[in-house]
Formats: sequence, structure tokens, C-alpha cells
Amino acid sequence: MLMNPAGSNTVPPDHPRYESLMKRSRLISGFKDGIVVPEGLIAHGRGEMFDYLLGEVTIEPASISERAAAAFMLNARMPVISVNGNTAALCPEGIVELSSVTGARIEVNLFHWSEERASAIKAHLQRHGAREILAEGPDAALEGLHHNRGKCHVDGIYSADVVLVPLEDGDRAQALARMGKVVISIDLNPLSRTSLSATVSIVDELTRAIPNISRFARELGRDQKKIMGIIREYDNSRVLRAVFDYISKRFETLARE
Repeated sequence: MLMNPAGSNTVPPDHPRYESLMKRSRLISGFKDGIVVPEGLIAHGRGEMFDYLLGEVTIEPASISERAAAAFMLNARMPVISVNGNTAALCPEGIVELSSVTGARIEVNLFHWSEERASAIKAHLQRHGAREILAEGPDAALEGLHHNRGKCHVDGIYSADVVLVPLEDGDRAQALARMGKVVISIDLNPLSRTSLSATVSIVDELTRAIPNISRFARELGRDQKKIMGIIREYDNSRVLRAVFDYISKRFETLARE
């Protein structure tokens, strides 16, 4: 049974919005623990609206992108998973598993930066099994970004060739792309600057997308021929067009019901 945000009642697992309420509860707990900021709660609600448009499922274009993400991360010289407060609160186990499967480093990156918050997120991830995490004391900055979101670690995002950026700010995704990095985004809004500037745009909900990437990575293993084939064939523009087409057809179907 899930406690509601007020803590006064419980929500049964057969409640039609159980999964959604579970995520909200995690975010509220993260807010109380200093991991999530108020702006993160607003951002989650915006993303949830886009998930309604998808039918709250992983659609085929997203699955194609998730498989490509696994291939790019396995082929990378130095893959890094960027983690903000919402990501840490919603999917800590999934982040740790993905890091283990792909060999990617984990780096805490925050728009609303403080050493205390970075330390709290690091400790939260460690409680879920993470070992090496780049968090406090960033020693580099992304080119062209003049706020805290540009802070990073030279042994992490700054030197990475592939960066997974879940729930990302568009300007930082664009900055990473300008630096020549492969940017893998997880963003339910296919029209966001993040989705439109990423190398691989995953239009899916975070807690579905992360385990899917891990699953594809395990399936691919070290089959370099398959990995390179997926990378060569992937077309992000085609995937985004397929997402728009899916949403359009879903509206048409709902309008006829």
C-alpha cells in the first residue's frame, strides 16, 4: 500500500493511478530529503501530461531509441550518466543498474546547484548500490553555459564522448552537442530543445526508459557487429517524426471514440 502525500491514507495497488502516485510520493520524499527542488515537482507534472498523450506506454519509436542508446553507450570510450534530483528520486536503482551494465560513470549535475544537495544525491544513490559517483567539487565547465548547470567534472561529463541526460535542460543538451558529444536524452516532450538537439531522443517515461536501455545493453553484450549496425542505421529525425505521427494518430483515434 502506498501512503498518500499527506501520509493520512493509503492508496491500494489496484488504484488506476497507483504508478503515478508512487512516482509523486518518491518525488515528495526526495523534496523532504533535500534531493528534489520545487521546480522539479512542476517539471514532473508537465512531463506526465505528455505521457498521457503516449498512452503511458513505451511506444515503438521510443524502443528503437532505447536500443540505439544501449549501442552508443556500449561503444563509447567514456560514457557518463548525468543525474539530477528528479532522476535520483525516481529511478536510483535503474541508474545504478545501467551504470553497471554499460560501464558508464555517474555524475550529479544540477541547475539549482549546492554542494549540500549534490552530496545528498550522492548519498541517496550510494544507498541504492552506487559506488563511484562524481558529485561535489566540480572542476570544469561546459563551453557557452554561464550558470550552475555548466558545472561538471573533468573526469566525467567534460571528457565524456557519450552522455545520457535524463530530464535535461535544453541549453545544456545543446552545449553538450556543440562540444561534439553523443547526447542521449530521455524527455517525454518531443518538441523540447533537448529532444530536438539530442543525437538519440528517447520519448519515454524515465522509469520505463532506463530499465529498457539496460535490457538492450545486456542483450547486445559485446557483439560489436550488432552494436555498430544499430549505430549506423539509427536516424533520430525519423524516430521523432514517428513519435509525432503516433501522437497525431492517437488523437484521431480518441476523437472517433
